[in-house]
Amino acid sequence: MEKEHEIKRLDSTKVIFILKGILIGALAGIIVSLFRLAIEKTMELTVSIYLWFHDNPLWMIPWTVLMLFFAFIISRLMQSEKNIKGSGIPQVEGALQGDIKLNWFSILWKKFIGGILSVGSGLFLGREGPSIQLGAMVGQGFSEFTHTTTSEKKIFISSGAAAGLAAAFNAPIAGLLFVIEEVHHHFSPLIWLTSLTAALTANLVSLNFFGLQPVLFIADVPFYPLKDYGWLVLLGIVLGVLGYLYQKVLLALPKWYRRTHLPESFYSIVPFLLIIPIGYFFPHYLGGGNQIVLALGEHNFSLSLLVFLFLLRFIFSMISYGANLPGGIFLPILTLGALIGALYGTVLNQLFGIDTDLIKDFAIFAMAGYFTAIGKAPLTAIILVTEMVGNITHLMPLAVCSLTAYVINDLLGGNPIYESLLERLVKGHLPSITGNKTIIEFPVAAESTLDGTMVRDFNWPKEMLLVSIRRGSNEMITHGDTVMKVGDLLMILTDEGYTKKIKTLISQRSHPAIAKKQEKATRE
Repeated sequence: MEKEHEIKRLDSTKVIFILKGILIGALAGIIVSLFRLAIEKTMELTVSIYLWFHDNPLWMIPWTVLMLFFAFIISRLMQSEKNIKGSGIPQVEGALQGDIKLNWFSILWKKFIGGILSVGSGLFLGREGPSIQLGAMVGQGFSEFTHTTTSEKKIFISSGAAAGLAAAFNAPIAGLLFVIEEVHHHFSPLIWLTSLTAALTANLVSLNFFGLQPVLFIADVPFYPLKDYGWLVLLGIVLGVLGYLYQKVLLALPKWYRRTHLPESFYSIVPFLLIIPIGYFFPHYLGGGNQIVLALGEHNFSLSLLVFLFLLRFIFSMISYGANLPGGIFLPILTLGALIGALYGTVLNQLFGIDTDLIKDFAIFAMAGYFTAIGKAPLTAIILVTEMVGNITHLMPLAVCSLTAYVINDLLGGNPIYESLLERLVKGHLPSITGNKTIIEFPVAAESTLDGTMVRDFNWPKEMLLVSIRRGSNEMITHGDTVMKVGDLLMILTDEGYTKKIKTLISQRSHPAIAKKQEKATRE
């Protein structure tokens, strides 16, 4: 059967995209909710088994064999489908940029099983990354079944990703913002409309499974006093530095794992063996860490316990993720942030007499600030924590802490962790003509030299054609003397294999600061 190369115009009927978003959201919501439910039930069983071992220690021998068997199953799954490794978010971003080809059905069922075995066994991994990838694969599968254009396919993958995060955390607005801020980096009407619809639908499905209470609901959180905002800035500085350290350690993990001299597909043996003593002595601290965040909202931990928990979770979350197991870092990052915030608040309480009730405030603020420093997505972090905690009265302190952490990490030279992971994933990949033409959207930002520039006066990459400009609700055909303005969406025709290259080249040529920074990095 011949490939269809004709460029079809996207259906402008927004109602159609809303209906498609509802269908994708419903399917993704069911699959992710079942995934989440299976992990929760498996985790409950795992904790009860470790508690039972205290009276029956000899049974830990067959349990060790079972852990090795799980590691073997996951290794075989990863050998047969390499794109289920890790959180799955870099793979989704790579697919949307045309760098990676994903087999949606293979990833869907293998990630589902691998994620349950990894996270459900108590490893310090999160369910949200796999949930995003599962949702994205539902969107891709829907696209392939309905034989949509390449542009529509990307919209549906994005919508599925938003639905996956919404169902994983009951956070539909954060799911939408994640797609806009982290995945696409610009606002597209069809993407946000379809993604929001899918996220709301998936959240509705998830609420029927798990109830209305937010995932990390913390009751009786006090208002944060204005006179203490200086402490928030200091907390943001601490989080920015620690977030930069997290990025560096995470990206260095492959080098450290290579020193084990194990085949890459069998790295999973390391965390599956090390989790056994951790589970025996600390069964209630296993998994992504949501139970720790909830405990911090109810009790004040001692300084020594907070330091111990932070070091334990930091080190073993790195060991878990470094083995390329199907699991995410979203929830582990939020847990580490909450521990940093509680530790910070406890120190302030002991040294300066800060009210003990504010310790839980600092834990909440630090979750958003730490995620912002690592993921460089402040809007997503602020709204995600707000939706997960179930309290909208702290948007201002959340924003202050997150913005400070973002600036500090940026000054240190930190990059968004998922972009860094994607670059490592596609390292050495050379763009090539796929034969699939696509329309990509490029936004004209306020700081861009494109603003106020005529089309003919810009040095465009040779592998593309600027076909039109979308300005508000109108779309116009471009000419050489067409002047581009802030807020415009440039509609660019190119081959799918050149998507990332085109965006990178235009960004470099229209943002002098980016070009200067990259030139400096190259020289170094």
